[in-house]
Amino acid sequence: MKLRTLIYVTALVLTVGAAGCQNSGKKGEVTLASKNDSVSYSLGVLMGEGSKQQMKGAPGVDQLNKEILITAFSKAFLGDSVQIKPAIANTTIQAFFSQVSKIEGDKDLKAGEEFLAANKNKPGVVTLPSGLQYEIMTVGTGAKPKPEDQVKCHYHGTTIDGKVFDSSVDRGEPAVFPVNRVIPGWTEALQLMPVGSKWKLFIPSALAYGEQGAGQGGIKPNSTLIFEVELLEILKPEAVKK
Repeated sequence: MKLRTLIYVTALVLTVGAAGCQNSGKKGEVTLASKNDSVSYSLGVLMGEGSKQQMKGAPGVDQLNKEILITAFSKAFLGDSVQIKPAIANTTIQAFFSQVSKIEGDKDLKAGEEFLAANKNKPGVVTLPSGLQYEIMTVGTGAKPKPEDQVKCHYHGTTIDGKVFDSSVDRGEPAVFPVNRVIPGWTEALQLMPVGSKWKLFIPSALAYGEQGAGQGGIKPNSTLIFEVELLEILKPEAVKK
């Protein structure tokens, strides 16, 4: 996943800038003497809250000089002269966050490789030539799906450090999808699973979301993923049409 650098930086500016404005008054308070003051303050609150959530865990943000950032933001916002022009600023930002992203991605790739190297020696874990690993939790006796089949599954997905990023189990509703329209690790595993099976999958990043990651799911670039997958059913064509 490429970092959305401009969003991150803008969010940081709004968050820190709003804090800087609030701190200009006694104990961080300001006087709201008019409707416009209240609207302005309310907009600042919403920007700050939204940006705080957006900035959580953004790689590289903790390295920035916030005072310089706020100064540059204020000058640009007020139309004053700035030391770095926008085109050059954009190039500088992109280069910085690309470097940060690569460093973070390399760390996660190494962590995943080390995890899988240790995991393959655990009892019951099978390693396939592709690098996919699985452990059978429940033995199924039904048919095995083909790539073009639609299947119904329950699943619970975590990172190797235990963070849950997606779970049909938690939602209380199984997922339905074509076998050949999911990440490669799932496509490979599902074709080996008889209906009624429940497997624990250990999926290398190359068979998951790779260097891009999955921003909406909070999956970082080069992440090795763990899924508990229960194959409930291969849907018949008439059920799929419905």
